[in-house]
Amino acid sequence: MAGEDPVVFEDYFPSMIERLGSDGFMRELCNGFCLLMDVEKGLITFESLKKNTLLLGLYDLGDDELVFMLAEGDLDGDGALNQMEFCILMFRLSPGLMDGSKRAIQEMGVNYVM
Repeated sequence: MAGEDPVVFEDYFPSMIERLGSDGFMRELCNGFCLLMDVEKGLITFESLKKNTLLLGLYDLGDDELVFMLAEGDLDGDGALNQMEFCILMFRLSPGLMDGSKRAIQEMGVNYVM
């Protein structure tokens, strides 16, 4: 993949929170998890991620990218994402949400370095 442009996603999360509120946004994140998960396992697995990204029209994502996405969010090492891991990953991947979190922490007077 040398010389190829990296995949760039527009960060819509801050505007979604503004429009939907925090509860509505969390519901949408949960809906996203349900869309990608293996219904029988209740987890996002490699197979469910691959199948559902194809259904969503994301044909350019290779197997290695899907494995990396799972590994990036897999906090318990089981090779899949549960709903909490998915939500944490989505927050981590949103620069706008991370900046907002940093500001909120600073406003509380907590000295925190990310």
